Amino acid sequence: MSRIILDMENISKEFPGVKALDNVCFQVEEFQIHALVGENGAGKSTLMNVLSGIYPFGSYQGKIIFNGEECRFKNVNESGEAGIGFIHQELALIPYLSIAENIFLGNEVKTNGSIDWDQAHIKAEALLKKVGLSLNTFKLIKDIGVGEQQLVEIAKALSRKVKLLILDEPTAALNEIDSNTLLNLLIELKKEGVTSIIISHKLDEVTRIADKITILRDGTTIETLTKSNEEFSKSRIIKGMVGRELKDIYPKREKNIADVKLEIRNWNAYDPTNEDRKVLHDISINARKGEIVGIAGLMGAGRTEFALSLFGRSYGKKISGKVLKDGKEIDVSSVPKAIKNGIAYATEDRKVAGLILIDNVKNNITLSSLRQISKHNLLDENNEIRLAEMQKAALNIKCSSVFQRTMDLSGGNQQKVVLSKWILANPEILVLDEPTRGIDVGAKFEIYTIINKLACEGKTVIMISSEMPELLGICDRIYIMNKGRIVGEQLGCEASQESIMECIMGNNMEVN
Repeated sequence: MSRIILDMENISKEFPGVKALDNVCFQVEEFQIHALVGENGAGKSTLMNVLSGIYPFGSYQGKIIFNGEECRFKNVNESGEAGIGFIHQELALIPYLSIAENIFLGNEVKTNGSIDWDQAHIKAEALLKKVGLSLNTFKLIKDIGVGEQQLVEIAKALSRKVKLLILDEPTAALNEIDSNTLLNLLIELKKEGVTSIIISHKLDEVTRIADKITILRDGTTIETLTKSNEEFSKSRIIKGMVGRELKDIYPKREKNIADVKLEIRNWNAYDPTNEDRKVLHDISINARKGEIVGIAGLMGAGRTEFALSLFGRSYGKKISGKVLKDGKEIDVSSVPKAIKNGIAYATEDRKVAGLILIDNVKNNITLSSLRQISKHNLLDENNEIRLAEMQKAALNIKCSSVFQRTMDLSGGNQQKVVLSKWILANPEILVLDEPTRGIDVGAKFEIYTIINKLACEGKTVIMISSEMPELLGICDRIYIMNKGRIVGEQLGCEASQESIMECIMGNNMEVN
């Protein structure tokens, strides 16, 4: 039997009005990949924040034994010195510093008391090679992709001789290729003696690489599954996470698809920072009333740029093309005009662009509908509260009240607040950009149900997603993008991951 490198005994953690962890017990064996899964709000990140010293000793109850010694970390530096590295979902790299500077930030390579930049770059290059990157270490972080940034974060952790690596949703923002690269790296690091804890909602990835899986629900430990166990299955994990079986991950809906509601013709846009570089090339698509239309493509295909340029020209320069609603051309040249013409856009980045996290749920829900809840240019607060409460109930937003801070909600409930903000505005066309990114399978089911309900009410839904299974699971048609072009269109009932990838790869030469 492998040695226990981490033993967290009876960990309890409370926030005002909420018990986030309730006597959680969590053991990790050395040289293994141990997955920690559960719904949003189950306590996964809280438990890891306790371990890493973000929540210092004294702010929780219980005992942490790491590498054979009881630990009472007062901050992240102390856990780092003990050999624990924590890579958060929101990367902690500084965009305008170089790769080498980021890797050794706070852990500088010194000779005779001064930073030795030559040695820093030599060591950084060796660390990059170890994680499978061949980049110039002088390159700025802002100039490399998200997948490469994740690997730089791991190189940074390895520079501190990490014994236990914690990764919180490491593949949430990555395409399939970058995800596989990162997961394969974790397997290689395991062979080299690095133990990993991975928090992830992507159960296919978890079941592929994890040796053990611990399931949390409502701040308590449900069970730990071992890969050799015959019940190490996705259905068993889901049941443990949500407390019930989910027979259909993608809920069915009765389809009532009508005439074309939205048509986009020959849409073009240029990079706002380089007006000579064309980003979107003659895009033409349509979407019908009551239809869910997916947009598939690898990262960098131009999906988000297309959605933002459509929504009030929020992205791009020298934009050209036509937007028609019900056969008539409409003006979407600004965000207010796009909203006035019935178009809403739910961003892929809810924390930065979708929500005001320090504000309460009520104000976030009503933010896009202030005109309809005002009288004579004065806000009707009673009506605002009433409408926010209605949205809270309709979308099953789990919060203590509509006056709770949005930042204190789980990721899935934050996503529901984003959707409720736009549903209250009563748009005819909703563009949803990665609406389930970073949320658990139970919350995803609820989001899919909401999307289906909107389509059944006659709304037109355009959904961008990096997860092909969910596009295949709920979309009526799927457009495929590659390098700023539409390279294919497939019916949802006929499409497959293979056919979509073949369409993308088959057009690589053509679109260069």
